[in-house]
Amino acid sequence: MHGTPALSTGSVTLRNARVPAAAMGRIGDGALEAVDIEIVDGRIAATRPTGSAPVAGASHDMDQGLVLPAFVDIHTHLDKGQIWPRMENPDGTWLGALLAVANDRERLWAASDIERRFDFALRCAFAHGTAAIRTHLDSAPPQHEISWALFEQMRERWADRIELQAVSIVGPDTLVNPAELDAVARQVKASGGILGGSVAAYDRSKEAMLRVVEKAGELGLDLDLHTDETDDPAAHALLHLAEAVLETGYKGKVMAGHCCVLTVQDERTVRTTIDKAVEAGIAIVSLPMCNIYLQDRENGNGDVRTPRRRGVTLLNEFKAAGAVVAIASDNTRDPFYAYGDLDGVEVLREGARILHFDHPQDQAWDWVRAVGSAPAAHAGFRYRAVIEPGAPADLVLFRARTWTELNARPQMDRIVLRSGRAIDTTLPDYRELDDLME
Repeated sequence: MHGTPALSTGSVTLRNARVPAAAMGRIGDGALEAVDIEIVDGRIAATRPTGSAPVAGASHDMDQGLVLPAFVDIHTHLDKGQIWPRMENPDGTWLGALLAVANDRERLWAASDIERRFDFALRCAFAHGTAAIRTHLDSAPPQHEISWALFEQMRERWADRIELQAVSIVGPDTLVNPAELDAVARQVKASGGILGGSVAAYDRSKEAMLRVVEKAGELGLDLDLHTDETDDPAAHALLHLAEAVLETGYKGKVMAGHCCVLTVQDERTVRTTIDKAVEAGIAIVSLPMCNIYLQDRENGNGDVRTPRRRGVTLLNEFKAAGAVVAIASDNTRDPFYAYGDLDGVEVLREGARILHFDHPQDQAWDWVRAVGSAPAAHAGFRYRAVIEPGAPADLVLFRARTWTELNARPQMDRIVLRSGRAIDTTLPDYRELDDLME
C-alpha cells in the first residue's frame, strides 16, 4: 500500500473501503459499511456505497481494508515521557512512580529537556496517525511557569499537524491551598488550558474538589481531574467531584480519569457514584495500559506476585449509564508506565482486551469513538474525528478488514493520510534522546 502515487495529491477516491458506521456519525451503531470515499483538495467530498457511482480521477483500491478517522488521544503526559532510561520505577507501584518522577522533575526538567522529549512524543503520535492530543502538565509551582510557556510554543509549532490541549496536574494539597491553586489556575487561564489535579485517597477530598470546581467557575475554565487512581475503597474523589459540580451549578466541561477504586467498592457505592457522575455530565476516560501496569502491585511485603485485578474503571457501566467515555495512552516510557508509543491502534486493541468491550462483536465498532469522536466532541477540538462530507481527510488506512484482523496485529503497514496525502510514518529513533539520559 505504501508509495501509491494516488495517495500523494490530496484528491483521490478510496474505493471498496470498510468504515465503521460510528465513525460516520451514527452513534451506537456497530455496523461496518462498505463505501467509496471521495477526497477532493484534502477534504472528504462524499461517502457512497461501494460501486454506486463512477470514479473520476485518481483512485486507490482498499480491497475491503478498514478506514478509520485519525485518532484523538485525550489523556497523555508528554512532559514526563521517555525518561525511563534515566529514572526507572523501582518497584512498579504508583507511589514508586510518583517519587521517581518528582526526583527527575526537580533535577532535570528545564525547558530544553522537556522540549526534546515532548517533540519526540508528538512525532511518534503523528506517525501512528493521531490528529489531536490533550496532555497533562506537572504544574506544582515553580514548574508551572516552565512547562506552560513551553507548551504554548509546542502548540503553535505543531498546529498544522496535531491539535494540542493542556491540563494542569497538581497534588491535592495544592488544590486546598488557595494561593497555590490560584497561581496555577491563572497560569492555565493565561495559556488557554484546562484546570486539573489529582485526588485519590485523601482526607480532604471533598474540600479539594469543591475548591477546584469553584476556581474553574471563577475563571471560566474547563476541568480534567485524575480521580481515585487507587485500590483504597475509602477513596471517593469522583463522587466528591460530581457533588461539587452539582452543588455549585458549574457549567463548564468536566472529565475524570482513572476512577480505578470503583472496582473494589460495594455495589451501592458504585451505583451512586456512576449516577452522580452522569447527572453532573462528567466524561470518563480509562487508561487501560497504564492502570493494568500500576494497579494491584502493592502487597505490603515487597514480594513479587501476580495481580488479581486489572485496575481499570467500570467503563462499560459508565457508557451504559449515558456517560461520554474514552480510552487513551496516558504515560509513555516513564515511571508510571514503562511502555507505550502514543499509538491509537494499540490503545484500542489493548482497551478491547482489558476492558472487554469486544462483545457482542456486532457492536464493538462503536468503541472506535472512544479514541476519536467522543473525546473530540467533549474536549471541543476543531478536529472532530468523523468521516463525513466536509471533514478533513485525516484518515488511517489498513489492510485489515475486520475487528479481529485489526486487533490481532500491530498494523505497522498502515497508511496515514493528512489532508488526503500519505505522510511519512517512520518513527523517531530512541537514540536521539541518548544524551538526555546520561
